[in-house]
Amino acid sequence: MNALTSLMNLVKIQGGVHPPEHKQESTLRPIVALPLPKELVIPVRQHVGNLPKVLVKPGDRVLKGQLLAEPEGNISAAIHAPTSGVVRAIEESMIPHPSGLPDVCVILDADGKEEWVPHQPISWKDANKSDLLSALRKSGIVGLGGAAFPTQVKLSTGGRTLVHTLVINAAECEPYITCDDMLMRERAMDIVRGIEIVQSLLGAERTIIGIEDNKPEAAEAMRLASESASGDVKVKVVPTQYPSGDARQLIRLVSGIEVPADKRSTEVGVQCFNVATVLAVYRFFEFGEPSISRIVTITGNVRSPGNFEVLFGTPVRLLVEAAGGALPDTNEYIMGGPMMGFSLPSETVPVTKAANCIIASAPNLFPPAPQAMPCIRCARCADACPVRLQPQELYWFAKSDNFEKAREYNLFDCIECGCCSYVCPSNIPLVQYYRYAKSEIIAQDRAQQAADLARERNEFRLLRIEREKQERAQKHAQKAAGAKQEASKSEASDAHGDAEAAKKAAIAAAIERAKAQKATTVVKNTDDPSDKLKSEIEEIDKRRADLGLVENAELSQSGTQEKE
Repeated sequence: MNALTSLMNLVKIQGGVHPPEHKQESTLRPIVALPLPKELVIPVRQHVGNLPKVLVKPGDRVLKGQLLAEPEGNISAAIHAPTSGVVRAIEESMIPHPSGLPDVCVILDADGKEEWVPHQPISWKDANKSDLLSALRKSGIVGLGGAAFPTQVKLSTGGRTLVHTLVINAAECEPYITCDDMLMRERAMDIVRGIEIVQSLLGAERTIIGIEDNKPEAAEAMRLASESASGDVKVKVVPTQYPSGDARQLIRLVSGIEVPADKRSTEVGVQCFNVATVLAVYRFFEFGEPSISRIVTITGNVRSPGNFEVLFGTPVRLLVEAAGGALPDTNEYIMGGPMMGFSLPSETVPVTKAANCIIASAPNLFPPAPQAMPCIRCARCADACPVRLQPQELYWFAKSDNFEKAREYNLFDCIECGCCSYVCPSNIPLVQYYRYAKSEIIAQDRAQQAADLARERNEFRLLRIEREKQERAQKHAQKAAGAKQEASKSEASDAHGDAEAAKKAAIAAAIERAKAQKATTVVKNTDDPSDKLKSEIEEIDKRRADLGLVENAELSQSGTQEKE
């Protein structure tokens, strides 16, 4: 069977739109490496998750590929030096973000030497999975399709699920963006090698590469490269319909598996990766190269649109200059596509891992939005919604701040693709209302969580106070019981002492009476005793003397008197 699957075998996507593509302009020349800038402003946060821990300080000289910040927590990504140079500062600087707020950045002055740290390739076929994932954690690789989710987390299934299908997202459905298209045309074999690594780490049985039918050169290049793959790798061409590049939509298109809204794709045995992400995985394991650059499309109102390989931290201004400069009527720059992208606060902001496309905007390309008119309930938004929501109802709920009702209507299933806003004849910025409602609900949930936590803490505090009160009362009771027992013992001891004293007094009185009695007693039988009686007395005294009774009696009497 041919690896390039026919469109007839595909599940049809519901809804969606097909805006003007504007892809041809930036695919006329091959990928070009952007010259090394003199200064790189490297945001520490270029991914979804925790802020990594900065390891360098101002004045440090770093090498290309050196770890600048290590990941913190389970969901985080490392940051590496895109070139060799000296860290001038670590400070807050403007970054590409819809808020326009600054964030922590490492300011690196390039020395032009491009000195690498020692490369450490990893033989992924011989190492165990845990070691590979541990190494991948410090690679800095995140989803390069725009989501910027740490790759090692998506590969860490933890044995809870069995992934049988790997889907490679090569649809690139948004207008203007062509970085993945050019990547597949020029580096298809490396992409397939990366697919083999990811498929092995997931333990997937098969891989399906989904490519839109407006990229015939890329589809053919991937078909030829997939023929040399060691596993089951096939290319499926899908209809050009925005947003077929959404992970859930593409999974359904190429595999027929629909991922429920309340589940992750891995729970139904599927995982999805962008083509640029698997290429970065290949470069890391095969050559020991961390994530320090990416392919970026520069297009729109510039003289020479194209695709460039750009180091992270490079100012957008240099990318615009490499494309021949912006035309005079350029009024802003958009990062991402025209459907889901956002306006940059300045052309001096740096290129990050999530920057797949920079569009120079002009009034002729993106006219100012017309004034919004009242909703006419035409239901075109519902027809265009790819996730089968009721956008008009969500709009009314969001507008009236009825957030609980919006939640009941599955507001958080909205992928903010913008199809509803695109087809709305009243020009209502529907997605903006949904984003507003989501942010308010999230803020309310956080406030409720904080209140619940405060209540729990207060309840624990009251329980602690009550417990301490009971413990103090118990201690007082035990102390009182001990004092009473001691008093009883004291009284018993006093009574015993009184009894002993009374006994001693009685003995002393008896002895005194005996003495008095002895003193007054006249032994009648000793007056003028007969010779016979005297003889008997002498004989008795002699026997007593021989037995020591006289001496003992005297000693006993003497001891009793001393004791008294």
